[in-house]
Amino acid sequence: MGAFAANSLLTRAGIERGGIGPMEFALVRVAGGAAMLGLLLALRRQALPLRGRAVGALSLATYMLGFSAAYLTLDAGLGALVLFGVVQVSLFALAAMRGEALGGRRVAGALVAFGGLVALLWPGGSAAVDPVGAALMVAAGLGWAAYTAAGRGAPDALAATAASFLLCLPMAAIAALVLGAGAWGASGVALALVSGAVTSGLGYALWYALLPRIASTTAAVVQLSVPVIALAAGALLLGEALGLRILLAGAVVLGGIVLALTAPKAPAGRSRSRG
Repeated sequence: MGAFAANSLLTRAGIERGGIGPMEFALVRVAGGAAMLGLLLALRRQALPLRGRAVGALSLATYMLGFSAAYLTLDAGLGALVLFGVVQVSLFALAAMRGEALGGRRVAGALVAFGGLVALLWPGGSAAVDPVGAALMVAAGLGWAAYTAAGRGAPDALAATAASFLLCLPMAAIAALVLGAGAWGASGVALALVSGAVTSGLGYALWYALLPRIASTTAAVVQLSVPVIALAAGALLLGEALGLRILLAGAVVLGGIVLALTAPKAPAGRSRSRG
């Protein structure tokens, strides 16, 4: 979750202060991730499993491009709040459609955590959100939710992540060519490379490795810790606003996460057969 929060900080810093455009940042980020993961696969002498990775690549591209564009107007912490609020709702809806046993306590914890996010994003408060930036981040959240769902069936986390990054690369290149601003500041490029190679490439491979071991609802709830981490780090490192309202809402979010993650597993008989 720390790696996910770092992506918000690195993207916001690169676009706001690093002299790089959002589409250019996304392209360098994807290229850095593809290079890092490709190198690791080469060291393992393993081929890229490109077949069957279309959904992962498309969802990753949707997330990457929407995420970068949204940070033209959103602070790092608030962007993460929008992103993972959408992710939570999407993954819970998907789990319900698949017939997974949700459990009352887990649902209650998720609602408490999500309520903390809503309190921060409610119109008219100190955490007002730009509507265009919010819409772009909603699209990114849907993309990340789809990418997370696709990762549950990946037999090899590292190889699947590498394939998704490689297939995403031409999409990011086209977006940078068509929609890019032609801004390639050196510090922005460096931040994008760190985000791509370390906190995205390696972080996502680790995430894919963990997904088969946890429930979809658990994956949804635990990611709500990311906005809290990003808010705190954004205040410390980027000088973003961090008032009493944000602190209280962050405590509510964390409390909801603890409630959900300590819930006993629902009886297996409550879930429907997936066929």
